Amino acid sequence: MASRLMGELAVYLRSPAVIGEIVAGVILGPTLLGFIEAEGLILILGEIGIILLLFEVGLETDIGELAKAGVKSVVVAFTGFVLPFVSCFALSYYLFSLDLQVSLLIAGTMTATSIGITMRTLSDLGRGQSREGHIILGAAVLDDIMGVLLLAILFNFVTHGRFDAIGTSRILLFMFVFFMIAPALAKSISYIIHRWESFSEIPGIVPTSIVSLVLFLAWLSHAIGIPELLGGFATGLALSRRFFLPFGVALKANPEFSKHVQEQMKPIINLFTPIFFAMVGLSLDLSSLDWSSSFFWIFSISLVAVAILSKSCGALLLSSETLTRRMVIGMSMVPRGEVGLIFAQLGLLSGVFNPEIYTTVVIVIAYTTLFTPFWLRLFYKHYGHLLED
Repeated sequence: MASRLMGELAVYLRSPAVIGEIVAGVILGPTLLGFIEAEGLILILGEIGIILLLFEVGLETDIGELAKAGVKSVVVAFTGFVLPFVSCFALSYYLFSLDLQVSLLIAGTMTATSIGITMRTLSDLGRGQSREGHIILGAAVLDDIMGVLLLAILFNFVTHGRFDAIGTSRILLFMFVFFMIAPALAKSISYIIHRWESFSEIPGIVPTSIVSLVLFLAWLSHAIGIPELLGGFATGLALSRRFFLPFGVALKANPEFSKHVQEQMKPIINLFTPIFFAMVGLSLDLSSLDWSSSFFWIFSISLVAVAILSKSCGALLLSSETLTRRMVIGMSMVPRGEVGLIFAQLGLLSGVFNPEIYTTVVIVIAYTTLFTPFWLRLFYKHYGHLLED
C-alpha cells in the first residue's frame, strides 16, 4: 500500500511512479521508520517483482527493432561498462590511495545499470518502445551480462586472490546456451498453454501457467550463474507478438495469444513490481552515514560525478543519432539500483569494504537510483518533442 500511495503521489506531482515506490521503501526501511528490512519474504517478493517486470519488458519488445539497435546497444553497453570501471578505479586507487581490492570492487559497482528502474521509468513516460528505448534495453541487457562476468571475476579475486579463467569461461558459455534454448523452449510451451486453455473448464490457466514458466526459466538462469531477471526477459521476448525463430513455420507468432497473455498478466505484474522498487528503497540505509566525515563528502561527490559522466559518455559515440536522443540514452544508463547494491553487499560481507567505504558507495547508488527518473522526466518534459520517431 505504501508503494501504491507514494506512486500515486509521485504521478500527481508529475514524476514517474517508480520514484514514489522507491521513496516508500526509504520511509519504511532503516533510513527513517525502520519498520521493514530487505530480507526474508519481502526479498523473495521483490525478486519475483523484477523478474515479472522484465517479462513484461520482453513481452512488449519488438525483436526486429531490438536487433536493428544491436550495434548501437553494443557501443553504449561496452563504453558504459569500461569507462566507469577504469575511471572509478583510477579515482579510488590513484587519487584517494585506497587498497587495490577496495578500488576494484568500487569500480565494479559503478559499472552496473539497473534494467528495471530504467525501463520502468521509460514505460511511465510512454517511451519504452521508442528508438532510444530499444537501444537502452539492448545496452542494459548486455551491461547486465558483462556485470555478472565481472562479479564472478572479482568474487574469485577477493576470495582466492587470483583470476579464475575457467570459471568465467563456463559462465559465458552457459549464458550463450541459455539464450539459444530458453526462447525456443518458452515459445514451444506457450503453444501447449494456448491449446490447453481452449478446452479447459477451469479459469486462470494462462496466468498460472505463464507465471510458472517465467519462474522456471528464472530459476534455470540462476542455476547456471546468470541473473534471474534475464530468464523473465527471455520468456517475455519469446511470447511477444513480433518474436520469430529461425526454424519451423509451426512456431510463428500468434499476436492474439500474445495480447491475451499480456492482458491476463498485467494485474499480477502491477501487484509485484512496486514491491521490488520499495525493496530498493529498503536496501538504502542512509541513517548509517557519517554525515560529518570530510572523506565521505569529498569521495562521494567525486565518485558521483565520475560515475555519471563516465556512464553517459557511451551514448555520445552514436553519431547517427541526434544529440537529444544521445543525452537521453546516456542518462538512462546511469541508475545503479539493485545491481550496484549486489556489488556493494559483496564488498561488505567479504570484509573488503569498511563501513565508511560501504556507506559512501551506497549513497552514490542511492543518488543515481533516486534522481535519474526525476531528471529523465524533466528532460522529456522540455525536449521530448525533439525525440519523435
